[in-house]
Amino acid sequence: MEPKSNSKWEGKVCTKVTNTTADQVWVLYKDFFNFHKWFPSLATCYGIHGTNGEPGCIRYCAGFSIPSNDVDNKPVSWSKERLIAVDDDEHRLSYEIVDSSIGFKSYVSTVKIVPQGDEGCMIEWSFTVDKVEGWVLDDLVKKYEVGLQRMVKRMEDALASFEPDQG
Repeated sequence: MEPKSNSKWEGKVCTKVTNTTADQVWVLYKDFFNFHKWFPSLATCYGIHGTNGEPGCIRYCAGFSIPSNDVDNKPVSWSKERLIAVDDDEHRLSYEIVDSSIGFKSYVSTVKIVPQGDEGCMIEWSFTVDKVEGWVLDDLVKKYEVGLQRMVKRMEDALASFEPDQG
């Protein structure tokens, strides 16, 4: 059992992306306002403030992956997320949740696309969040793991369909 003094949870999930490069995946991932194209449990994602991909911009995301704490028991959960850092050279971005219906407080997430040579690349997704009453950290990590695996599958399929003809 974790000590009571530790009020933060930290988690990290990684999934390998094959038959592609970190640069190719980065272009898809840094399209901050269109994350729903890749993350299967998001029904929608769009910009509500600023310029897509620039620190300070804010997106609205809604979907079904994490239960909502909405008093009306609506099945859709939502969050407003601010992009806080982008590093094109390192293929890394960080964002924070500024408002949500899912109970996250003080949430910050960092995603990094790590080249793996001829083997493709690795997406590393880490987060720090205040503990959420009634939740278990391992369950949250598992949701991220499953979501990331499904996202990678979508990205691999999309990138494979854009491969130039070898002829």
